[in-house]
Amino acid sequence: MSPPPPLATPTPPRSRKATSLARLASGCAVGGFGYVVVTLGGWWFTVAVGVIVHLGLLEFFRMAQFKGIRPATKTTLVAVQLLLFTTQAIPSDVAAAVLPAAGAVICGWLLLQPVTGTIADIAASIFGLFYLGFLPSHWIKLRALPDSGLALTLLACFLIVATDIGSYVIGRWLGRRPLSPISPGKTVEGVLGGVACAMAVGVMGGLWIGWQWGWLIGAVLGAVVALFAVVGDLTESMMKRDAGLKDSGDAIPGHGGVLDRIDSYLFVPAVVYSLVTLVLPLLQR
Repeated sequence: MSPPPPLATPTPPRSRKATSLARLASGCAVGGFGYVVVTLGGWWFTVAVGVIVHLGLLEFFRMAQFKGIRPATKTTLVAVQLLLFTTQAIPSDVAAAVLPAAGAVICGWLLLQPVTGTIADIAASIFGLFYLGFLPSHWIKLRALPDSGLALTLLACFLIVATDIGSYVIGRWLGRRPLSPISPGKTVEGVLGGVACAMAVGVMGGLWIGWQWGWLIGAVLGAVVALFAVVGDLTESMMKRDAGLKDSGDAIPGHGGVLDRIDSYLFVPAVVYSLVTLVLPLLQR
């Protein structure tokens, strides 16, 4: 009888300190890169958004494929980039026409496959176009606003960061009641802390931009951004949970995938853009 094979030596887990350092370093790098491209604006900003969205969409389709769904990956990837670049090149409602046209092309593509697409295939493809195309295109529209585009884009980003920091710190300190089984680490107290921090930053931002009743408008904007940032975070957590994945990918050390990092940034720009272009002018009369 041959002797049993030797037991494999277990690989020691990475220390929490090493993970924290990697998370901090990559977080600072991502934050610095984001600040630079937002400041540059124009096509630099659009190309950066396009690259990030492309990587995030690949991770989204990976999660869908884990569920046995066959989305129109290549067609949707092209349609998303076309939507983003059209938004930058034609800053008007003409760019919005790309969305329904791209949706029709995606459906047509799935219909022409050897194995006809299912409702799930169509839904995943169209949602990918909306989630990582239409929603992020509002970052480009927000940045392109005359006079206040840079300030509003930076303020929106700072509000999301304030929400993340407030939720983490208050949640660790006072968190007792779980917010949702989708994300067990999040607590009601943490969310309230994130909202409070975003409102504080919003007050400073409203005064900085110089809005009439800037402190009040900034506080309301901070609360709205915080809530939609949490919705974005939980939406991605729900998809990961359904796909049986811990992270959407491993592109960013200490943070997981690109989609893990940008989930809070997806719903926010459309809300901020709508508030400052539709609601704010009514309040400033």
